[in-house]
Amino acid sequence: MFFLYQALMCILLILSPLIISFRIFKKKEDPKRFMEKFCFPSKNKFVGNLIWFHGSSVGELLSILPLIQELEKNKSIKQILITTSTLSSAQIFKKFNFKKTVHQFFPIDSIFFSYKFLNYWKPTIAIFVESEIWPSIFKILNKKKIPLKLLNARITKKSFKKWRYVKKFSNSVFKNISIAYPQNQETFNYLKKLNVSKIKKIGNLKFFNNQQSKFTKLDKTLLKNINHKKIWCASSTHPGEEIICANAHVRLKKKYKNLLTIIIPRHIHRINKIVNEIKSLDLNIVLHSSRPKKLNNTDIYLVDTYGETKKFYQASDIVFMGKSISGKGGQNPLEPTNLGSTVLYGPNVDNFKDTYKLLDKLKVAYKINGVKSLTHSIDKLITKPNNKKNYLEITKIGKKILNETKDEINSLFNNEIKKT
Repeated sequence: MFFLYQALMCILLILSPLIISFRIFKKKEDPKRFMEKFCFPSKNKFVGNLIWFHGSSVGELLSILPLIQELEKNKSIKQILITTSTLSSAQIFKKFNFKKTVHQFFPIDSIFFSYKFLNYWKPTIAIFVESEIWPSIFKILNKKKIPLKLLNARITKKSFKKWRYVKKFSNSVFKNISIAYPQNQETFNYLKKLNVSKIKKIGNLKFFNNQQSKFTKLDKTLLKNINHKKIWCASSTHPGEEIICANAHVRLKKKYKNLLTIIIPRHIHRINKIVNEIKSLDLNIVLHSSRPKKLNNTDIYLVDTYGETKKFYQASDIVFMGKSISGKGGQNPLEPTNLGSTVLYGPNVDNFKDTYKLLDKLKVAYKINGVKSLTHSIDKLITKPNNKKNYLEITKIGKKILNETKDEINSLFNNEIKKT
Protein backbone atom coordinates (compact mmCIF):
# COMPACT_ATOMS: atom_id res chain seq x y z
CA MET A 1 0.00 0.00 0.00
CA PHE A 2 2.86 2.37 0.83
CA PHE A 3 4.37 1.59 -2.59
CA LEU A 4 1.05 2.54 -4.23
CA TYR A 5 1.00 5.78 -2.22
CA GLN A 6 4.50 6.64 -3.45
CA ALA A 7 3.43 5.88 -7.02
CA LEU A 8 0.56 8.35 -6.64
CA MET A 9 3.00 10.96 -5.29
CA CYS A 10 5.22 10.38 -8.35
CA ILE A 11 2.26 10.96 -10.67
CA LEU A 12 1.43 14.11 -8.73
CA LEU A 13 5.04 15.25 -9.11
CA ILE A 14 4.94 14.72 -12.89
CA LEU A 15 1.72 16.73 -13.11
CA SER A 16 2.91 19.38 -10.64
CA PRO A 17 4.00 22.00 -13.24
CA LEU A 18 0.46 22.04 -14.66
CA ILE A 19 -1.16 21.99 -11.20
CA ILE A 20 1.08 24.78 -9.87
CA SER A 21 0.54 26.92 -13.00
CA PHE A 22 -3.22 26.54 -12.71
CA ARG A 23 -3.13 27.39 -8.99
CA ILE A 24 -1.00 30.49 -9.65
CA PHE A 25 -3.51 31.57 -12.32
CA LYS A 26 -6.34 31.07 -9.78
CA LYS A 27 -4.32 33.05 -7.20
CA LYS A 28 -4.17 30.05 -4.89
CA GLU A 29 -0.39 29.73 -5.07
CA ASP A 30 2.47 32.14 -4.38
CA PRO A 31 4.35 32.67 -7.69
CA LYS A 32 7.54 33.49 -5.79
CA ARG A 33 7.41 30.87 -3.05
CA PHE A 34 5.88 27.75 -4.65
CA MET A 35 9.36 26.20 -4.93
CA GLU A 36 9.31 25.69 -1.17
CA LYS A 37 6.95 22.77 -1.87
CA PHE A 38 9.84 21.19 -3.80
CA CYS A 39 12.20 21.72 -0.84
CA PHE A 40 13.91 24.89 -2.04
CA PRO A 41 13.71 26.89 1.20
CA SER A 42 13.37 30.67 1.20
CA LYS A 43 14.47 31.01 4.85
CA ASN A 44 17.69 30.03 6.57
CA LYS A 45 17.90 27.59 9.43
CA PHE A 46 19.43 29.05 12.59
CA VAL A 47 22.16 27.21 14.44
CA GLY A 48 20.62 25.30 17.34
CA ASN A 49 17.47 23.42 18.33
CA LEU A 50 14.34 23.81 16.22
CA ILE A 51 10.68 22.89 16.76
CA TRP A 52 8.63 22.20 13.65
CA PHE A 53 4.84 22.72 13.58
CA HIS A 54 2.69 21.73 10.61
CA GLY A 55 -0.97 22.61 10.10
CA SER A 56 -2.96 22.51 6.89
CA SER A 57 -4.43 26.00 6.61
CA VAL A 58 -5.72 29.11 8.40
CA GLY A 59 -7.73 27.34 11.13
CA GLU A 60 -4.83 25.17 12.27
CA LEU A 61 -2.40 28.10 12.05
CA LEU A 62 -4.56 30.39 14.20
CA SER A 63 -5.08 27.66 16.79
CA ILE A 64 -1.33 27.32 17.44
CA LEU A 65 -0.24 30.98 17.20
CA PRO A 66 -0.87 31.72 20.92
CA LEU A 67 1.22 28.62 21.70
CA ILE A 68 4.01 29.84 19.39
CA GLN A 69 4.01 33.20 21.18
CA GLU A 70 4.55 31.37 24.47
CA LEU A 71 7.22 28.99 23.12
CA GLU A 72 9.25 31.90 21.74
CA LYS A 73 10.02 32.74 25.40
CA ASN A 74 11.89 29.43 25.82
CA LYS A 75 15.57 30.35 25.35
CA SER A 76 16.49 26.74 24.58
CA ILE A 77 14.40 26.95 21.40
CA LYS A 78 16.57 28.72 18.84
CA GLN A 79 14.04 28.59 15.99
CA ILE A 80 10.43 27.61 15.33
CA LEU A 81 9.38 26.48 11.87
CA ILE A 82 5.72 26.58 10.83
CA THR A 83 4.63 24.91 7.61
CA THR A 84 1.18 25.11 6.00
CA SER A 85 -0.19 24.16 2.61
CA THR A 86 -2.31 27.17 1.60
CA LEU A 87 -1.62 30.69 0.38
CA SER A 88 -4.23 32.17 2.75
CA SER A 89 -2.40 30.78 5.79
CA ALA A 90 0.91 32.25 4.58
CA GLN A 91 -0.75 35.65 4.21
CA ILE A 92 -2.15 35.44 7.75
CA PHE A 93 1.28 34.54 9.14
CA LYS A 94 2.76 37.76 7.67
CA LYS A 95 0.53 39.81 9.98
CA PHE A 96 2.33 38.52 13.08
CA ASN A 97 5.70 39.73 14.28
CA PHE A 98 7.73 36.79 15.52
CA LYS A 99 11.40 36.96 16.49
CA LYS A 100 12.49 33.41 15.80
CA THR A 101 9.55 31.82 13.97
CA VAL A 102 9.55 31.39 10.18
CA HIS A 103 6.97 30.09 7.73
CA GLN A 104 7.47 27.75 4.78
CA PHE A 105 5.11 25.77 2.58
CA PHE A 106 4.78 22.05 3.33
CA PRO A 107 6.74 19.86 0.88
CA ILE A 108 5.20 17.29 -1.44
CA ASP A 109 4.85 14.12 0.63
CA SER A 110 7.30 11.84 -1.16
CA ILE A 111 10.25 9.93 0.33
CA PHE A 112 12.77 12.04 -1.63
CA PHE A 113 11.36 15.40 -0.52
CA SER A 114 10.84 14.18 3.04
CA TYR A 115 14.55 13.35 3.33
CA LYS A 116 15.55 16.62 1.67
CA PHE A 117 13.29 18.71 3.93
CA LEU A 118 14.39 17.04 7.18
CA ASN A 119 18.08 17.08 6.24
CA TYR A 120 17.88 20.86 5.85
CA TRP A 121 15.74 21.84 8.85
CA LYS A 122 16.84 19.08 11.28
CA PRO A 123 13.95 19.56 13.78
CA THR A 124 14.41 18.43 17.38
CA ILE A 125 10.71 17.49 17.48
CA ALA A 126 7.92 17.60 14.88
CA ILE A 127 4.37 18.56 15.82
CA PHE A 128 1.49 18.00 13.38
CA VAL A 129 -1.81 19.77 14.09
CA GLU A 130 -5.36 18.36 13.97
CA SER A 131 -5.90 15.87 11.11
CA GLU A 132 -2.61 16.27 9.22
CA ILE A 133 -1.49 12.67 8.55
CA TRP A 134 1.25 12.29 5.91
CA PRO A 135 2.68 8.76 5.44
CA SER A 136 6.03 9.62 3.81
CA ILE A 137 7.21 12.34 6.18
CA PHE A 138 5.98 10.25 9.15
CA LYS A 139 8.07 7.31 7.97
CA ILE A 140 11.25 9.37 7.56
CA LEU A 141 10.75 11.16 10.88
CA ASN A 142 10.68 7.71 12.49
CA LYS A 143 13.82 6.59 10.61
CA LYS A 144 15.65 9.70 11.74
CA LYS A 145 14.39 9.17 15.30
CA ILE A 146 12.76 12.60 15.41
CA PRO A 147 9.81 12.46 17.87
CA LEU A 148 6.46 13.05 16.16
CA LYS A 149 3.56 14.57 18.11
CA LEU A 150 -0.05 14.97 16.96
CA LEU A 151 -1.38 18.13 18.61
CA ASN A 152 -5.05 19.07 18.99
CA ALA A 153 -5.69 15.84 17.10
CA ARG A 154 -8.99 15.45 15.32
CA ILE A 155 -10.17 12.21 13.67
CA THR A 156 -13.74 12.18 12.37
CA LYS A 157 -15.91 9.10 11.93
CA LYS A 158 -15.57 9.47 8.16
CA SER A 159 -11.76 9.63 8.17
CA PHE A 160 -11.54 6.81 10.73
CA LYS A 161 -13.54 4.52 8.43
CA LYS A 162 -11.17 5.32 5.55
CA TRP A 163 -8.11 4.48 7.62
CA ARG A 164 -9.70 1.25 8.88
CA TYR A 165 -10.40 0.25 5.30
CA VAL A 166 -6.61 0.08 4.78
CA LYS A 167 -5.84 -1.29 8.25
CA LYS A 168 -2.34 -2.62 7.58
CA PHE A 169 -1.31 0.65 5.93
CA SER A 170 -2.88 2.78 8.67
CA ASN A 171 -1.04 0.80 11.36
CA SER A 172 2.26 1.50 9.60
CA VAL A 173 1.43 5.22 9.52
CA PHE A 174 0.01 5.80 13.01
CA LYS A 175 2.71 3.76 14.78
CA ASN A 176 5.12 6.61 13.94
CA ILE A 177 3.28 9.00 16.29
CA SER A 178 5.10 9.06 19.63
CA ILE A 179 2.26 10.86 21.44
CA ALA A 180 -1.12 12.33 20.45
CA TYR A 181 -3.19 15.00 22.18
CA PRO A 182 -6.84 14.59 21.09
CA GLN A 183 -9.18 17.58 21.14
CA ASN A 184 -12.24 15.45 21.99
CA GLN A 185 -13.31 12.06 23.34
CA GLU A 186 -14.30 10.73 19.91
CA THR A 187 -10.77 11.32 18.57
CA PHE A 188 -9.32 9.72 21.71
CA ASN A 189 -11.32 6.55 21.00
CA TYR A 190 -10.36 6.48 17.32
CA LEU A 191 -6.65 7.00 18.05
CA LYS A 192 -6.73 4.02 20.43
CA LYS A 193 -8.29 1.88 17.71
CA LEU A 194 -5.64 3.12 15.26
CA ASN A 195 -2.98 1.82 17.66
CA VAL A 196 -1.35 5.12 18.60
CA SER A 197 1.01 4.08 21.42
CA LYS A 198 0.57 7.07 23.75
CA ILE A 199 -2.45 9.38 24.06
CA LYS A 200 -2.87 12.22 26.54
CA LYS A 201 -5.89 14.48 27.06
CA ILE A 202 -5.31 18.21 27.47
CA GLY A 203 -8.22 19.77 25.55
CA ASN A 204 -9.03 21.74 22.44
CA LEU A 205 -6.60 24.62 21.80
CA LYS A 206 -9.35 26.48 19.98
CA PHE A 207 -10.97 27.24 23.33
CA PHE A 208 -8.29 29.91 23.71
CA ASN A 209 -9.40 33.22 22.26
CA ASN A 210 -6.71 34.31 19.81
CA GLN A 211 -8.44 37.63 19.22
CA GLN A 212 -6.59 40.09 17.03
CA SER A 213 -8.38 43.45 16.65
CA LYS A 214 -6.96 43.99 13.17
CA PHE A 215 -8.82 40.87 12.01
CA THR A 216 -12.15 41.63 13.66
CA LYS A 217 -13.08 45.21 12.81
CA LEU A 218 -15.63 45.87 10.12
CA ASP A 219 -15.49 48.88 7.84
CA LYS A 220 -16.71 51.97 9.76
CA THR A 221 -19.49 52.73 7.27
CA LEU A 222 -20.82 49.16 7.43
CA LEU A 223 -20.53 49.08 11.20
CA LYS A 224 -22.49 52.34 11.46
CA ASN A 225 -25.26 50.88 9.27
CA ILE A 226 -25.37 47.64 11.26
CA ASN A 227 -25.52 49.42 14.62
CA HIS A 228 -28.92 50.89 13.69
CA LYS A 229 -30.42 47.44 13.13
CA LYS A 230 -31.37 44.25 14.94
CA ILE A 231 -28.92 41.73 13.51
CA TRP A 232 -28.09 38.06 13.58
CA CYS A 233 -25.61 36.05 11.55
CA ALA A 234 -25.68 32.67 9.79
CA SER A 235 -22.17 31.36 9.16
CA SER A 236 -20.64 28.55 7.09
CA THR A 237 -24.03 27.73 5.60
CA HIS A 238 -24.50 24.80 3.23
CA PRO A 239 -27.17 24.16 0.54
CA GLY A 240 -30.66 24.28 2.03
CA GLU A 241 -29.65 26.28 5.09
CA GLU A 242 -29.74 29.73 3.46
CA ILE A 243 -33.44 29.39 2.59
CA ILE A 244 -34.16 28.24 6.18
CA CYS A 245 -32.45 31.40 7.46
CA ALA A 246 -34.29 33.56 4.93
CA ASN A 247 -37.65 32.07 5.98
CA ALA A 248 -36.77 32.77 9.62
CA HIS A 249 -36.08 36.38 8.58
CA VAL A 250 -39.53 36.63 6.95
CA ARG A 251 -41.20 35.55 10.20
CA LEU A 252 -39.04 37.77 12.42
CA LYS A 253 -39.50 40.80 10.17
CA LYS A 254 -43.16 40.95 11.20
CA LYS A 255 -42.00 41.85 14.70
CA TYR A 256 -38.66 43.58 14.04
CA LYS A 257 -38.97 46.04 11.15
CA ASN A 258 -35.27 46.98 11.25
CA LEU A 259 -34.03 43.38 11.16
CA LEU A 260 -30.88 42.49 9.18
CA THR A 261 -29.87 38.89 8.53
CA ILE A 262 -26.20 38.35 7.61
CA ILE A 263 -25.50 35.12 5.71
CA ILE A 264 -21.93 33.88 5.18
CA PRO A 265 -21.95 30.79 2.90
CA ARG A 266 -19.19 28.23 3.36
CA HIS A 267 -18.53 28.28 -0.40
CA ILE A 268 -18.93 31.63 -2.17
CA HIS A 269 -19.12 30.07 -5.64
CA ARG A 270 -22.76 29.29 -4.70
CA ILE A 271 -23.66 32.99 -4.34
CA ASN A 272 -25.74 33.28 -7.53
CA LYS A 273 -27.80 30.20 -6.62
CA ILE A 274 -28.36 31.54 -3.12
CA VAL A 275 -29.46 34.95 -4.44
CA ASN A 276 -31.96 33.37 -6.85
CA GLU A 277 -33.31 31.10 -4.12
CA ILE A 278 -33.84 33.91 -1.60
CA LYS A 279 -35.34 36.28 -4.18
CA SER A 280 -38.36 33.96 -4.40
CA LEU A 281 -39.26 35.19 -0.88
CA ASP A 282 -39.37 38.80 -2.12
CA LEU A 283 -36.50 39.88 0.14
CA ASN A 284 -33.98 42.63 -0.59
CA ILE A 285 -30.45 41.24 -0.86
CA VAL A 286 -27.17 43.17 -0.77
CA LEU A 287 -23.75 41.63 -1.51
CA HIS A 288 -20.87 42.49 0.78
CA SER A 289 -18.54 42.95 -2.22
CA SER A 290 -20.72 45.83 -3.48
CA ARG A 291 -19.58 47.89 -0.44
CA PRO A 292 -22.98 49.52 0.18
CA LYS A 293 -23.11 52.96 1.81
CA LYS A 294 -26.61 52.41 3.18
CA LEU A 295 -28.64 49.37 4.22
CA ASN A 296 -32.01 51.08 4.77
CA ASN A 297 -34.22 48.53 2.99
CA THR A 298 -31.89 45.55 3.14
CA ASP A 299 -33.19 42.22 4.46
CA ILE A 300 -30.32 39.85 3.70
CA TYR A 301 -26.68 40.92 3.74
CA LEU A 302 -24.84 38.20 1.80
CA VAL A 303 -21.09 37.94 2.44
CA ASP A 304 -19.45 36.88 -0.83
CA THR A 305 -15.81 37.22 0.27
CA TYR A 306 -13.41 35.01 2.23
CA GLY A 307 -11.52 35.78 5.42
CA GLU A 308 -13.94 38.24 7.04
CA THR A 309 -16.13 35.90 9.08
CA LYS A 310 -14.54 36.87 12.39
CA LYS A 311 -15.43 40.52 11.81
CA PHE A 312 -19.12 39.66 11.61
CA TYR A 313 -18.93 37.47 14.72
CA GLN A 314 -17.70 40.45 16.67
CA ALA A 315 -20.60 42.56 15.39
CA SER A 316 -23.35 40.00 16.06
CA ASP A 317 -24.51 38.56 19.40
CA ILE A 318 -26.28 35.65 17.66
CA VAL A 319 -24.63 33.22 15.21
CA PHE A 320 -26.21 30.19 13.56
CA MET A 321 -23.47 27.70 12.64
CA GLY A 322 -24.11 25.98 9.33
CA LYS A 323 -23.49 22.44 8.11
CA SER A 324 -25.62 21.42 11.07
CA ILE A 325 -29.09 21.14 9.50
CA SER A 326 -28.66 20.11 5.86
CA GLY A 327 -24.95 19.29 6.21
CA LYS A 328 -23.17 16.63 8.25
CA GLY A 329 -20.75 17.04 11.14
CA GLY A 330 -21.23 20.73 11.83
CA GLN A 331 -18.64 23.51 12.05
CA ASN A 332 -16.47 24.58 14.98
CA PRO A 333 -18.50 26.93 17.22
CA LEU A 334 -15.59 28.13 19.36
CA GLU A 335 -14.63 31.12 17.25
CA PRO A 336 -18.00 32.93 17.63
CA THR A 337 -18.35 32.01 21.32
CA ASN A 338 -14.82 33.28 21.95
CA LEU A 339 -15.98 36.62 20.55
CA GLY A 340 -19.07 36.73 22.77
CA SER A 341 -21.74 35.37 20.40
CA THR A 342 -24.46 32.90 21.34
CA VAL A 343 -24.44 29.97 18.92
CA LEU A 344 -27.48 28.26 17.43
CA TYR A 345 -26.95 24.90 15.74
CA GLY A 346 -28.85 22.06 14.10
CA PRO A 347 -28.91 18.35 15.00
CA ASN A 348 -25.99 17.24 12.79
CA VAL A 349 -22.91 18.16 14.84
CA ASP A 350 -21.19 14.79 15.28
CA ASN A 351 -17.72 16.32 14.77
CA PHE A 352 -18.14 18.67 17.75
CA LYS A 353 -20.29 16.74 20.22
CA ASP A 354 -18.01 17.35 23.21
CA THR A 355 -17.68 21.06 22.43
CA TYR A 356 -21.42 21.61 22.07
CA LYS A 357 -22.10 19.64 25.24
CA LEU A 358 -19.96 22.11 27.20
CA LEU A 359 -21.37 25.18 25.42
CA ASP A 360 -24.92 23.96 26.11
CA LYS A 361 -24.03 23.60 29.79
CA LEU A 362 -22.69 27.16 29.87
CA LYS A 363 -25.85 28.36 28.09
CA VAL A 364 -23.97 29.98 25.21
CA ALA A 365 -25.30 27.53 22.60
CA TYR A 366 -28.80 26.26 21.80
CA LYS A 367 -30.00 23.48 19.53
CA ILE A 368 -32.60 24.18 16.82
CA ASN A 369 -34.23 21.91 14.24
CA GLY A 370 -35.62 24.14 11.50
CA VAL A 371 -37.33 27.42 10.62
CA LYS A 372 -39.75 27.43 13.55
CA SER A 373 -37.22 26.74 16.34
CA LEU A 374 -34.61 29.00 14.70
CA THR A 375 -37.14 31.87 14.60
CA HIS A 376 -38.15 31.25 18.21
CA SER A 377 -34.53 31.19 19.46
CA ILE A 378 -33.55 34.39 17.64
CA ASP A 379 -36.67 36.13 18.93
CA LYS A 380 -35.75 35.08 22.46
CA LEU A 381 -32.12 36.23 22.19
CA ILE A 382 -32.20 39.33 20.00
CA THR A 383 -33.33 41.74 22.74
CA LYS A 384 -31.51 39.96 25.58
CA PRO A 385 -27.90 40.92 26.47
CA ASN A 386 -25.46 38.00 26.49
CA ASN A 387 -24.34 36.75 29.89
CA LYS A 388 -20.67 37.79 29.93
CA LYS A 389 -19.92 35.53 32.94
CA ASN A 390 -20.53 32.46 30.79
CA TYR A 391 -18.07 33.65 28.17
CA LEU A 392 -15.46 34.37 30.85
CA GLU A 393 -15.71 30.69 31.78
CA ILE A 394 -14.75 29.76 28.20
CA THR A 395 -11.78 32.14 28.47
CA LYS A 396 -10.64 30.40 31.69
CA ILE A 397 -10.88 26.98 30.01
CA GLY A 398 -8.90 28.27 27.02
CA LYS A 399 -6.11 29.72 29.17
CA LYS A 400 -5.83 26.47 31.14
CA ILE A 401 -5.55 24.39 27.95
CA LEU A 402 -2.98 26.78 26.46
CA ASN A 403 -0.81 26.77 29.60
CA GLU A 404 -0.92 22.98 29.95
CA THR A 405 -0.05 22.54 26.26
CA LYS A 406 2.84 25.02 26.54
CA ASP A 407 4.24 23.21 29.60
CA GLU A 408 3.87 19.85 27.86
CA ILE A 409 5.68 20.96 24.68
CA ASN A 410 8.46 22.68 26.66
CA SER A 411 8.93 19.52 28.73
CA LEU A 412 9.07 17.27 25.66
CA PHE A 413 11.50 19.61 23.94
CA ASN A 414 13.79 19.93 26.97
CA ASN A 415 13.85 16.15 27.40
CA GLU A 416 14.97 15.72 23.80
CA ILE A 417 17.77 18.26 24.28
CA LYS A 418 19.05 16.30 27.30
CA LYS A 419 19.30 13.16 25.16
CA THR A 420 21.63 14.82 22.65
